[in-house]
Amino acid sequence: MRVVIAEDSVLLREGIVRLLTDAGLDVVAAVDEPEALLRKVDELLPDICIVDIRMPPTHTDEGIRAALVIRAQHPDVSVLVLSQYVEERYATDLIASDTRGVGYLLKDRVADVREFVDAVRRVGDGGTALDPEVVSQLLVRSRRVDPLGGLTPRETDVMRLMAEGRSNQGIAAELVVSEGAVEKHVSSIFLKLALPPADQDHRRVLAVLRYLEGS
Repeated sequence: MRVVIAEDSVLLREGIVRLLTDAGLDVVAAVDEPEALLRKVDELLPDICIVDIRMPPTHTDEGIRAALVIRAQHPDVSVLVLSQYVEERYATDLIASDTRGVGYLLKDRVADVREFVDAVRRVGDGGTALDPEVVSQLLVRSRRVDPLGGLTPRETDVMRLMAEGRSNQGIAAELVVSEGAVEKHVSSIFLKLALPPADQDHRRVLAVLRYLEGS
């Protein structure tokens, strides 16, 4: 898996390079500003970019804007953004069109090397990785209009873990239930959200988007 990193903190950038390299990933470029990121993506077409939301020159939204450009111009390049704290608007912008190959993690998660590397691999393979804190805050906003009040507490737990990018196997392990039980909950969620039988992954994406966006 080929990785491009965009992070203006030298220590964090070099730390990420080291831990991903040690995990067997190929870091093909590591840059400190968004224009360099866009050039490297155009040149190298990596499997995944890891991008800090706040980058030079203003340290506001340069990183997320670059990430959105990459999503639009290179849909096959996955994007994992890192943030110091949850910024709901940016998270919503990132996942608004498609949750495949996208991730949003708080920088604290980098300290858990195994969890972080697993998230990078999952997003790079076209999956999703949303920080539990990001999911929690987006769900709080969704519940203000209660669009999915018909879900049971257990179905809500399953949806929360689906939104983090977990597989049925991962959800079963987290909730300490069988995969068969998780499949029944997922089928019930699809029914309640009026998502007709179709490609399983496609329905999963639609369910997560509806849940997070409150539509």
